[in-house]
Amino acid sequence: MLDIKFIRENKDLVAAGAKKKHVDIDLDALLALDDKRKSILSIGEAKRAEQNAANNAVVNAKSPTERQELIAKMKKVKDSLEKEETELKEVMKEWQAMMLRVPNIPDMSVPEGNTAEENKEIKAWGEKPKFDFPAKDHVELMTRLGMVDFERGAKVHGFRGYFLTGDGARLCFAMWQYALDFFSKKNFTPIIPPVIVRKVNLYGTAHLPGDVEDFYMTQDGDALAGTAEVPLMGMHAEEVFAEKDLPKRYLGFSPCYRREAGAHSKDVKGLIRVHEFFKLEQLILAPASHESTVAFHEEINRNTEEFIESLGIPYHTVQNCGGDLGLGQVKKYDIELWVPKEGTYREISSASYFHDFQCRRLNIRYKDSEGKLRYAYSLNSTAIPTPRILVSLVENFQQADGSIRIPAPLVPYFGKEKIG
Repeated sequence: MLDIKFIRENKDLVAAGAKKKHVDIDLDALLALDDKRKSILSIGEAKRAEQNAANNAVVNAKSPTERQELIAKMKKVKDSLEKEETELKEVMKEWQAMMLRVPNIPDMSVPEGNTAEENKEIKAWGEKPKFDFPAKDHVELMTRLGMVDFERGAKVHGFRGYFLTGDGARLCFAMWQYALDFFSKKNFTPIIPPVIVRKVNLYGTAHLPGDVEDFYMTQDGDALAGTAEVPLMGMHAEEVFAEKDLPKRYLGFSPCYRREAGAHSKDVKGLIRVHEFFKLEQLILAPASHESTVAFHEEINRNTEEFIESLGIPYHTVQNCGGDLGLGQVKKYDIELWVPKEGTYREISSASYFHDFQCRRLNIRYKDSEGKLRYAYSLNSTAIPTPRILVSLVENFQQADGSIRIPAPLVPYFGKEKIG
């Protein structure tokens, strides 16, 4: 969330940022509503002062007649104040709803564009495999090797259901353990958070109001989180740190749940787009410094690049265009892995920073060296998601006999050098 004072003083800048993100927001209407809010607050304060004065006058009245006259006058003030408070409640509701829709301002380096197709490649790594045999996709490979069961998955879960079986399950466990060791060496504290979260955490992380259709909601109005980012940010809501205690560096591991609303015709086959999966997530809470935030952003994205490189999977990194940024994101990188059978790259990780957008919503603050309260800055990046990474792994390392070679770093965790 942006500060209303900042919006008022930088309306053209905020409007330009919204335009770059292709977000439709009427800032003039918001500021007019804010003027009304402040006017009602001012009137209310004046009437409360009048009410207090009347209370004192009643106490000090010199006769019953004077007291009755003052009480009657005080009742009129009270009734008028109640009317102002009712109006303020409605105005505040509308004001807060509009404030939640104002997007963060993207960095100047963010390219123009409306969709993911207009994201800008900034790096490509690895040699794409050239097979001297008919290559298979991950569905055929994993099904033949007893690593996945989509038919029974659909029977139990429905659309996009799957069972990871045998070496498919073992490969995920190996991936998790290797990732835990790899990212722990990067000075992250591992955390397993709750994933049933109160809706306020979705607003706090700016997943709401925009992404409401993509969440599974409970009968109590809570949600199943689609990423560990949500509970990890909520963990420190309403807290105040000493500056010396920042940055906080967390590696969250959690199941994740996404309805994939609006994607019913996309990636309907296989493990690319599923409703439930596991993910390790990097998250940093840092002091309010743009320069250090940029450095942290490059670091967490590079951490995932290094992890992918250690596995030997070809990838490229793209910088997201304005229209492919979330409401709160200032800048974002996506890492996409090569999928040989499709002949394209597929997203495996996103790294974003938000400045104080999320921390302002969640009221996460710290005291700086001068004792001043400031909002912290937040960043997050996927470390690795499963089972999606298995798609690229098995397709890139498939062999002519239908077996799959296991990347060397995973062998100690998996226990053998190939499947099949």
